[in-house]
Amino acid sequence: MQEKVKEIIKSRQGFIAALDQSGGSSKKTLANYGIAETTYKTEAEMFDLIHKMRSRIITSPSFTADHILGVILFEHTMMHKVEDLDTADYLWQKKNILAFLKVDVGLSEMTQGVKLLKDIPNLDDKLKMAKTKNIVGTKMRSVIYEPNAEGIKMVVDQQFALAEQIAKYDLIPIIEPEVDIYTVEKFGCEQILKAEIEKHLATCNFDVIFKFTLPELDNFYDDLLTNSHVLKIVALSGGYTREKANMLLKRNKNMIASFSRALLEGLNVNQTDEEFNQALKENITSIYEASWQK
Repeated sequence: MQEKVKEIIKSRQGFIAALDQSGGSSKKTLANYGIAETTYKTEAEMFDLIHKMRSRIITSPSFTADHILGVILFEHTMMHKVEDLDTADYLWQKKNILAFLKVDVGLSEMTQGVKLLKDIPNLDDKLKMAKTKNIVGTKMRSVIYEPNAEGIKMVVDQQFALAEQIAKYDLIPIIEPEVDIYTVEKFGCEQILKAEIEKHLATCNFDVIFKFTLPELDNFYDDLLTNSHVLKIVALSGGYTREKANMLLKRNKNMIASFSRALLEGLNVNQTDEEFNQALKENITSIYEASWQK
C-alpha cells in the first residue's frame, strides 16, 4: 500500500488540505466560521464543533480527489467518524483522498530566534494508532523568526530526528519548518534553512515531504526535488490571504498548496448547503489552479 501511496503523492495532481487546527487555533477558526466562543463552554464541546465543521467540508460534493490529494488531520478528527466511518477511512473509501496526521503538540518558547517543537509524549503509541486508523503520513510544525544559524540548525536537526522515528512505522513525514512571513530577514532565514536541509538529505534514507513558507525567491526550493527521497514540496499560506497566497504559489512552479486558513476563507456555519458548497468550490478551485496551472 505504501508504494502506491508514494506513487499517488508523486504523480497525482491536487493539493493537500490542512484541516489540523489544534486546541490553540480552534477558537479563532470557529470564530471565523461564525461560531462565537460564548457558544460552547468546554474544550470537548469546542472540538465537537470543529469536527462538525471539518465533516461538512470533507463530505461536501466540492471536496473531491479531482482537486484534493490529501488531508492533514488533527488527532481528535482521526479518532472520530464521518458518516459512520473513521475519518481516514471515509476519505480513502468514499473520496480516494489520503490522510495525514498532525503529530506535534505545539511549540516551545522562543530560543535563538526559533520555536522548536515541544516534546511529543507517547509518540510511538500515537504512530501505532495512526497505522491502525489508515493514516499514511504525519506532519509537525516548527517556526523560524530570525536568521540565527544555530537556532535554525536546531529546528532542522529536531525535525529530521522525528522524521526518522516516524518513517520506521512506514509513515511519510511532512517536515514543516515554517519561516514567519513577518520576519524582516526572511530570505536570510530561508538560505540557512535550505543549507541545513541539504546536509541532512545527503545522508537521508527515508522519504519525506517538505512544507515551506512561500519563499522570497521564486522556485528557491526546487532543487531539493532532485533528491529521490523528496516526494513533494508543499506550501503553507502562513497568514497571507488566499488571493496573495495563490499569487505567490503560482510563481513557484514545483510547489503545491497545503493551505489551512486560506482554504476556509469565506465559509460560514450559517450558509445553506448550496452556499457553503459553492464557496468551498471557489476556494478549492482557485488553490488547485495556483498549484497546477502555472
